[in-house]
Amino acid sequence: MKEIKITDWHRILFGEAPPEFFIELLIRTTVFFLLLVFSMHLFGKRMAAQINRIEVVALFTLAAAIGVPLETADMGILPAFVIAAVVVGVGRLLAAIAFRNEKTEAAIEDSLTILANDGVLDLKKMKGTLVTVDRLFAELRSKGYRHLGEVKRVYIEANGTFSLVKEENPGCGLCILPGYDREFSEAQPDGGEKVCWGCGKKKRDNPNSEICTNCKNERWENSIK
Repeated sequence: MKEIKITDWHRILFGEAPPEFFIELLIRTTVFFLLLVFSMHLFGKRMAAQINRIEVVALFTLAAAIGVPLETADMGILPAFVIAAVVVGVGRLLAAIAFRNEKTEAAIEDSLTILANDGVLDLKKMKGTLVTVDRLFAELRSKGYRHLGEVKRVYIEANGTFSLVKEENPGCGLCILPGYDREFSEAQPDGGEKVCWGCGKKKRDNPNSEICTNCKNERWENSIK
């Protein structure tokens, strides 16, 4: 084994490859770049937008297949083409099967989940999708919402993106503004009702109970409108 020296700058910068390999590296990089572009094209237009879990796996597999022969002089480029062909073929096959069968599509790509319904959070489904309340509130704030009463539905799509439906006639709801921005939060108009701090359910839906029937929380907050 060759002795390693920290001052061996030639080895650190250029490695053990001969100078001619750098010319070959230009060719390899160009070939693999075109291979990736062609592979993405075969996956379809959705690959350029929001990719699903199959396409994520395919992308990582292609990257792993191309990484080694791209930088290693003693590795040929043909194995990368074989791997790319298998990855694209399997990906397109699974996509075709999922297109014809909803159950298969749900098993492979997951399915849509409702996270909020009429201004009330579904904490059980949120836990199942690993979406935290803080993350959901941040998403709502980015769309201009201030409280849950403005929200008719919140969906998390199969690809992990959020879809929001606005309440046409919003009333009051749980404030979703960050707590540390106290001055702005306290400046919001009072909604005149108590809402559950955990899920946003209105207390008037069950006035005789101090426990939220939706999430079993015992803390109530003033709503805003």
